[in-house]
Amino acid sequence: MAEGEEPALFTKVTVYSLLACVAQFAVGFVFAQKWGNKCSAVDRWVLVWLFYDAIVHFTLEGPFVYMSLVGNVAASDGLLAELWKEYGKADERWLYSDPTIVSLELLTVVLDGSLALLLVYAIIKDKHYRHFVQITLCVYWLIGSPNLNTSNWLYLWVYLVFFNGIWVVVPGLLLWQSWRDLRRIHQYPKKNNR
Repeated sequence: MAEGEEPALFTKVTVYSLLACVAQFAVGFVFAQKWGNKCSAVDRWVLVWLFYDAIVHFTLEGPFVYMSLVGNVAASDGLLAELWKEYGKADERWLYSDPTIVSLELLTVVLDGSLALLLVYAIIKDKHYRHFVQITLCVYWLIGSPNLNTSNWLYLWVYLVFFNGIWVVVPGLLLWQSWRDLRRIHQYPKKNNR
């Protein structure tokens, strides 16, 4: 590469990282079809999201937390380290064990991943606490950062906007669904309690 030339935007790691995300979604889809076969079409899509959410937290973010607690991503080796190094091109805090990121990710791995699986159970078994868990799972904060690298479309629109945005849009839709269902139950309590 000549001096001053930009590094290649798409590398093998970029492609593997994006394919891993597609594969995780596919696994979530298969799980939702298998265990949600008695659920409504809408709830099967909710299950796809929840399985995907749990898979991402346990298989991607869990290893990130581990790498960050024993060192940092930048100094780590292996396929998952390479994936996080790729994401670190968009937000460097993920490379060097930023205490805020690591503490939040530790909580999301344990709580978010576990709540997603609890919600899967509540939906499949039609439990009364389904919407309480769904609302709890959906309430998160959005925080901007000067550390974000938005210099090219891949980092901005795919890594930052898309991969973070789905954790805003989908929970927003689930909150709307819970609000609508709770309102219906409250308006017609006698019909629903038969």
